[in-house]
Amino acid sequence: MIELSEQEVLRRKSLTALRELGIEPYPAEMYDVTATAAEISENLTEENKEQFAQVRIAGRIMSRRIMGSASFFELQDHTGRIQVYIRRDDICPEGDTTLYNTVFKKLLDIGDFVGVEGFAFITNSGEKSVHCQKLTVISKSIRPLPIVKEKDGKQFDALTDPEVRYRQRYVDLVVNPHVREVFVKRAKIMATMREFFNSHGYIEVETPILQPIPGGASARP
Repeated sequence: MIELSEQEVLRRKSLTALRELGIEPYPAEMYDVTATAAEISENLTEENKEQFAQVRIAGRIMSRRIMGSASFFELQDHTGRIQVYIRRDDICPEGDTTLYNTVFKKLLDIGDFVGVEGFAFITNSGEKSVHCQKLTVISKSIRPLPIVKEKDGKQFDALTDPEVRYRQRYVDLVVNPHVREVFVKRAKIMATMREFFNSHGYIEVETPILQPIPGGASARP
């Protein structure tokens, strides 16, 4: 039997508590988005903020700063990260503070998937953010992600172990954005090459890769 880490045990307890509150993270429900982190970060200005007066984004919680009845957290989707500002009174308008005080502050963890509905704005410090008016729990991350810390452009506790990165590529793609960018560019290059050759009448033929060590029926124990 596999022994669970302390974090895995705590996250399973949080999962049970979410279900007791009527929130079922599995299977994750469809959550329609109207914007991405990159679209807001690249296009939002003081002049056109009316275009982002109502947005829906979704992604993983990658960091949190909880400050009483208001908090900030960083949300990461497939295009990048963006800051989200969340207030208890905004997401709990009926007076029931369970969603903020219990679900958000105690039962959600780094790596969990959430949906955010609200409006985009620019903080006094110039940070492009989303003001959350409705929070939706999409899915629960049972296994904790490596927490990569950044300060002054430098990374600390980064995931650099080649063995872990290659065996758990999905984790590598989540916590190392530069690795994900390489995969995205490679996929686009391959798609462009295939489109070019297909448009010129070429046929793609896959051939087996030659191995110096016999395998399959030819292998000897």
